[in-house]
Amino acid sequence: MSFLKRRILSFKYAAQGFRWAFATQINLWIHLVAAICAVGLGFYFNISKIEWVTIIICITLVFAAEFINTAIEWLVDSIYKEKNTLAGKIKDLGAAAVLVTAIGVAVVGVIIFYPYCKAEFF
Repeated sequence: MSFLKRRILSFKYAAQGFRWAFATQINLWIHLVAAICAVGLGFYFNISKIEWVTIIICITLVFAAEFINTAIEWLVDSIYKEKNTLAGKIKDLGAAAVLVTAIGVAVVGVIIFYPYCKAEFF
């Protein structure tokens, strides 16, 4: 198989993972809505380039954390067919990583958007 064909297939497999995750993980849809709101606010308030870069990095981090957590959950579920305390702890840690990321990103969002909201609405 050629190098180019392998690269094209790698994008195909990544897109499949993207679709499978969105088909099964409701939290990804919640994160998508939050990302759309952040982008909408960015356009509405005409935020700076550095603020755009920060928002894009934050959105990417949350989605990456959620995709990694989903992979961990599916891997653990494939290994442990029955309820298992260790499996539960592993999945809880993955979920905690997403939560920490989302909280950090929310704080960044407040830091970026609060001054604009304050000036616009108060």
